[in-house]
Amino acid sequence: MLGASEEQLTVPVRSTLFVALLGALVLVASGCGDTTIDDVKTEETLKVSLEKSLHEKIKEVDCPSGVKVEAGETFTCTVDLPKGEEATATLKIRNSDADVEVVNLQAIEDNAPDRANK
Repeated sequence: MLGASEEQLTVPVRSTLFVALLGALVLVASGCGDTTIDDVKTEETLKVSLEKSLHEKIKEVDCPSGVKVEAGETFTCTVDLPKGEEATATLKIRNSDADVEVVNLQAIEDNAPDRANK
């Protein structure tokens, strides 16, 4: 179910994008010994993957830091698309090797007033 401020992404996305394995994106956090996802590598890899799938230049990808590697868990990254659009990519950690796949890409509708009334 989509929230009031979200809509399904309308740009054509190849189905392979949603099962594309982004590879091992692991970084061992210093001090505590927990294994976490390398957010910078994830951002770079996701950007390249989306550009190939969407055939458009992605402005920026922002993923959270400190995501612990736990198989089956998901996390979201913000994607700045062309033409000022923004989307949320949901990534799933497939295994303890930190293999990650994109499971959803969803446009974020801006909360601007209804433009039809202008």
